[in-house]
Amino acid sequence: MEHGHDMPGMGGMAPPPPMNMTGTMQHHEMMMMHMTFFWGKSAEILFSGWPGSSDKRPHMYFVALLFVFVLSILVEWLSHCQLIKPGSNHVAAGLVQTLLHALRVGSAYMVMLAIMSFNGGVFLVAVAGHTLGFLFFGSRVFKKTQNPAKTSDLPPSSC
Repeated sequence: MEHGHDMPGMGGMAPPPPMNMTGTMQHHEMMMMHMTFFWGKSAEILFSGWPGSSDKRPHMYFVALLFVFVLSILVEWLSHCQLIKPGSNHVAAGLVQTLLHALRVGSAYMVMLAIMSFNGGVFLVAVAGHTLGFLFFGSRVFKKTQNPAKTSDLPPSSC
């Protein structure tokens, strides 16, 4: 085996471009995936090609930031909401509780995946959304009673 080659016969050559079903070469645009925080409006957040090029649609980056911000607030609301009335049917209450849990977990994962774009703006709006959501729904600032017996229909999230 030659020095510096891991596989025999590869000779340090790059693999051939991918082929489609007809055997012709495909052209792929290579999108650089950031592994460190960066600042800028050109980012893919959650979905391929979304929010799109900042040159063609500059407002879409702000729509994406607003989406992440609202999603972060929703996670906090779901973590602190009290929708199940005392004395409710335990089966119906359990189903509502399970649905709320699924919504909270799904929303929290969406926020986490958005942050994994490593875009600094996305990170800041996610933290701001969680902060504002906690202020409104989790802190004592807007609570009517000082020591409520039950603060949420769901147990605390475990991250």
